Amino acid sequence: MFPSISPAQEIGLAILFVAALVWIVGLGHMLWDSRFHHPEPAAHEGLPVIPAQRGAQSHPMESVELTEAEREAFAGLIRRIPLR
Repeated sequence: MFPSISPAQEIGLAILFVAALVWIVGLGHMLWDSRFHHPEPAAHEGLPVIPAQRGAQSHPMESVELTEAEREAFAGLIRRIPLR
């Protein structure tokens, strides 16, 4: 093919060309699908994307009661944080 490069380089160049071509075709296919394939608007009505926030009452396993020593230690840590 090219007189100035070795056959191994020609094979590598051919593989690189085929990989680039496959990548471009795959990218085009993905963009084509995302542009022209839209799901029905009501398809995701039953599934909330972001869960609703809980009110003041939460699950008992989501809270921990601290001892007075732990509260004081936490308050000390908070006082050490520099305010800008």
